Amino acid sequence: MNFGISRDDLAFASEVRAFIAGALPEEIRTKVRSELRLTRAEMTSWQRRLFDQGWVAPAWPRDHGGTGWSLARQYVFKRELGLGFAPDLPAFGLQMIGPVLYTFASQEQKQRYLPGILTGETWWCQGFSEPNAGSDLASLKTRATLDGNHYVVSGQKIWTSLAHLADMMFCLVRTESTPKPQAGLSLLLLDMRSPGVTVRPIITLDGHHHLNEVFLDAVRVPQENLVGEPGRGWTYAKFLLGHERIGIANIPRLRRRFAALLELGAQPNCHGRAALADPAWRRRIADYEIDLKALEATELATLRRAEAGAADAMAASVLKVAGTELLQRADTLLWDLMGAEAAVLPTDAARRESPLAAVRYGVTPALLHGRAASIYGGSNEIQRNIMAGHLFGPAT
Repeated sequence: MNFGISRDDLAFASEVRAFIAGALPEEIRTKVRSELRLTRAEMTSWQRRLFDQGWVAPAWPRDHGGTGWSLARQYVFKRELGLGFAPDLPAFGLQMIGPVLYTFASQEQKQRYLPGILTGETWWCQGFSEPNAGSDLASLKTRATLDGNHYVVSGQKIWTSLAHLADMMFCLVRTESTPKPQAGLSLLLLDMRSPGVTVRPIITLDGHHHLNEVFLDAVRVPQENLVGEPGRGWTYAKFLLGHERIGIANIPRLRRRFAALLELGAQPNCHGRAALADPAWRRRIADYEIDLKALEATELATLRRAEAGAADAMAASVLKVAGTELLQRADTLLWDLMGAEAAVLPTDAARRESPLAAVRYGVTPALLHGRAASIYGGSNEIQRNIMAGHLFGPAT
């Protein structure tokens, strides 16, 4: 369903599909379909193809190397990439620090960092969360003290995705003690190869290494790597976290899950009977499809309001909660369809055997990884508090 997408954007969707068919290597497509992690080289090669096509930064303005597309066209583009099993590029450069830099950074910082973000030559990680400062981010303790023309940074960051692969970190630090904790924060650009940076892996439930804890022991950061003004880090962090409006609900991934439900549901089980032959199973899958289409219509309506200049302060929270909970629901349905076979955590080789194997053997890793979806990016409990605040006013 296209829910009012224009003819021009539908024609553009066909162009994107043709590009993916010709440019996306089959090995990468298979890995994405199988829920396998790509290497940095694979991700960078795909990003370079998008860069050469002029499509790498759909949300950026043209004068900074972006496309200047409308929100609707960005949505169509992201949808077609997802449905074509193209990998999601790391968000930390293109979607997070990039917009902060072209909005708030000095001209020298823009010239130094934006080109590497666009081509994928420079990888970034996000230094926000700490052991005692996750949802309550303003209470972070990592301190940066000015010493001559350098900041000396000491502290610890945790749950830092891709820190073991990153070249740079955009790091929220405390540069002064203030009665209001948000007022004493600043944003620094930290070279991950600097002396005093130690990265330790965190292996998650799905057996993968993508999270880390990062220890900063008197790391010297040039004063010129301060973004904007000291003490305005909280402003930049809020801008960074609120900038991405396209694809919060991750509709392409949810639609891929629906296709997997239909594919697995049509396969005979150990009793020789397909789940889709069971009315109860058909009802569960139909309920999922109905909620998926309702969510997609909601997201497109939100984008149309945004393009018309209408503010919708709750939209991001609504889409984040609904999208992550629908993802977990799909993973649970797939798990139930698999039965006892779902208890096996497959090898990467097994997940490459065939398209059906990619679906079947990707179920368990996806379910385990997806448990975190309702926590990261602002937990769903916090999102519900935000929604309640908009609906009923602040708690008394």
